[in-house]
Amino acid sequence: MTLPAIPDTSATRILVVGDVMLDRYWFGDVSRISPEAPVPVVLMERSEDRPGGAANVARNARALGAQVSLLAVVGEDEAAGALQRLLDADGVRASLHPDPALHTTIKLRVIGRQQQLLRIDFETRPTREVLQAKLDEYRALVGEHDLVVLSDYDKGGLTDVGEMVRIAREAGKPVLVDPKGDDFARYAGASMVTPNRGELKGAVGRWRDEADLAERIAALRDRTGIAHLLLTRSEEGMSLYGPDEVVHEAARAREVYDVSGAGDTVIATVAVMLASGATPVDAMRLANHAAGIVVGKLGTATVTLDEMRATR
Repeated sequence: MTLPAIPDTSATRILVVGDVMLDRYWFGDVSRISPEAPVPVVLMERSEDRPGGAANVARNARALGAQVSLLAVVGEDEAAGALQRLLDADGVRASLHPDPALHTTIKLRVIGRQQQLLRIDFETRPTREVLQAKLDEYRALVGEHDLVVLSDYDKGGLTDVGEMVRIAREAGKPVLVDPKGDDFARYAGASMVTPNRGELKGAVGRWRDEADLAERIAALRDRTGIAHLLLTRSEEGMSLYGPDEVVHEAARAREVYDVSGAGDTVIATVAVMLASGATPVDAMRLANHAAGIVVGKLGTATVTLDEMRATR
């Protein structure tokens, strides 16, 4: 199928709010098994940091040419400083509210021979005072942007997500949500939510077939006032459920190397394309194309407009 035209994204302004994290990679060589336990010994050779979570959504939107602001809570620690430097380098305008009681979320991945051997997570939840300060800044920023993305990783940064959706809609701004948990009523009134199959199953239950799935999603949308639901289906592509139609799009990946962060690329691409004038169906098709590119890269990564044009 011919891809839709990619709109001009240069004047598009996206506000990303949510749970940020630092994706840290330790790369090394594996040549033996530990005598202490049946596990590989990794001789570390280098490390690499990348923005993760909502920060990865922001850098993906920026890589697609949009002007991007990011609003989040971090700790007063080394990881927060690393995140700020990385986002500055990517051209993202980041407002990271420091919480002295919080440890910035880190996902540490150990990679040996290009395979992930282990992941270790470090995280705590933010305090109410810092969340309130972030919400106050959010109110001030919404009007300066064309579209809002709320990236929920269930780390506490979107405790006020219902209020954030309401503020955006009152300002006349579309709001997209990458959801977590089984209570999608938290996102009532959103313009679009982008769950994967596991997340949707938690919200609507196990479905028997496509017809049953469509009925369950229609009921969910009726209950919550969510205008569109974009279901990401891994190797089966994507499906967009809207007020007037259901559109399915087959996966476009040529080679799947790493799916981590692919959902960030999807919602960032949909957001930028919608805010730049694309229809929801065209935005989904372009996001599906971007996802097919990014899963061929290691770890959390981005897709550029040039890459999308070159692989049409």
